[in-house]
Amino acid sequence: MSKLIESAEKFVFDLFKNELDQSFIYHNFTHTERVLRSVREIIENTDINKSDAEILEFAALLHDTGYTKTNEGHEEESVKIATAFLKENNVDDKTIEAINECIMATKFKDLPKTYLGKVIRDADASHFGKKYFNEASEFLRKELEIQGIANYTPTEWENENIKVLTKKHEFYTDYALKNWLPRKEKNLSKLIKSKKKRTSKLKTEELKAKYKAQYKNESPERGIQTFYRVALRNHIKLSDIADTKANILLSVNAIIISLVLANLISKLDNNAYLIYPTAIFTLSCVISMILSIIATRPNITSGEFTKEDVANKDVNLTFFGNFHKMSLKEYDWAVKELLKDKDYVYSSLTKDLYFLGKVLERKYRILRVTYTIFMIGMIVSVLSFAIALKTNGAKLEDVLPDEADSISQVINLKQHQLVKNE
Repeated sequence: MSKLIESAEKFVFDLFKNELDQSFIYHNFTHTERVLRSVREIIENTDINKSDAEILEFAALLHDTGYTKTNEGHEEESVKIATAFLKENNVDDKTIEAINECIMATKFKDLPKTYLGKVIRDADASHFGKKYFNEASEFLRKELEIQGIANYTPTEWENENIKVLTKKHEFYTDYALKNWLPRKEKNLSKLIKSKKKRTSKLKTEELKAKYKAQYKNESPERGIQTFYRVALRNHIKLSDIADTKANILLSVNAIIISLVLANLISKLDNNAYLIYPTAIFTLSCVISMILSIIATRPNITSGEFTKEDVANKDVNLTFFGNFHKMSLKEYDWAVKELLKDKDYVYSSLTKDLYFLGKVLERKYRILRVTYTIFMIGMIVSVLSFAIALKTNGAKLEDVLPDEADSISQVINLKQHQLVKNE
C-alpha cells in the first residue's frame, strides 16, 4: 500500500501542476504536503492502526483535488476524483468509502463525526497551531483577493483571523490539543497584540490630527501672521499704484511743457492775447510735475541705532532706513535680540505697518491735490484759450496750424491714461 500512496502523491502533484489554476496560491500542493505531514505527525504519536493510517494519508493527499474542477463544493469533486483514482488502482470499496468520509470531514462548517474525521480535520487546520501560520494566512488572503471572492484589508483580515481562532475553530484530537493548541494560542495572542497596537496607533494619530487642527483653528498665532502678511502686502501694492499714478503725471506733463516751450512760446510776440492762457496752461503742468515729484520723493532716515535703542525696543529693524549705516555684525546681533522676544517682533511689524500707512496717506493726499490742480488747470486753460481766440476773432489752427493737433493729441493721451489707471 505504501507504493500506492507514493502513486497517489505523484498523481496529485501532476494533477495540480496541469489542471490547478495559478490563482490557488494557498490551496495547492504545498498545502497538501503540510496536511500530509500533520497527519503523519498525529499517526506517529497516536495509537492508529496501519489500515486507518493509510486511509488518513490517502485522504490528506486527495482532499483538495476538487479545486481543479470548482471552488464551491470542491469536497464532492474531490470524492469523485479520489474514487476514480482508487478504483483504477484496485482499492476495495470499504476503504474507498472510509477515505471519502475523511475527505468530506474537511468541510469547515460541519463537525467531524468519526475519530478519523477529527484527525484529518485537525491536520487540515494544523497551520493555526504552527509557526508558519502568518505566512499561510497571508497566502489565503491573497488567494481570496485574486479570485474575487473577498477583498480584505490587513486590518480586516487580522480581525477575521481573531474571529476564526476564537469562535469558529477548535482542535479535536488529544495530540492536537496538547501540541498544537499552545502554539495556536500564541498566534492568537500575537494577533490581539497587533490589533491593540494598531488601534492605539490609529487613535494616537487621530488625536494628533484632531489637536493639530484644533490648534490651527484656535491658536491666535496663525491669525496674527495672516493679518500682518495681508496688511503689508496690501500697503506695498497701494504704494506701487501711487508711484505709477505719479509717473504718468510726470511723463504727460513733461511732454506738454516740451511742446509749449518749443512751439507756443515763440508765437506769443505776434499773439499777445495768448500769453495768459499759455501761462495758466504751463503753470498747471509745472505745479502738477512738482507735486508728483514730491509724492514719490524718497525719505531716508539716519540709518543708525544703538544697543540702548534695541534694549528699549525703540528701533524698527524691519525698515532698512533704520539700519543701512550699521555693520552686519551689529545688525545680526540686533535681529537675534529681536527674535528672542515675540512681542518685540510684533511691535516691529506693527511699526512698519503704521509708518507704511503714514507714507501712503501722504502720497495719496498729494496725488489727490495734484490730480485736482491738473484737472482744474486743463479746464481753465482750455476756457482761456477759447475766450482769447473768440475775443480776437482767431482760431487756434490759424495761430499754430501744426502744433494744435499735437497738443490736442497729448491732452487726449493723458486723459486716456488717467482714466485707465483709475
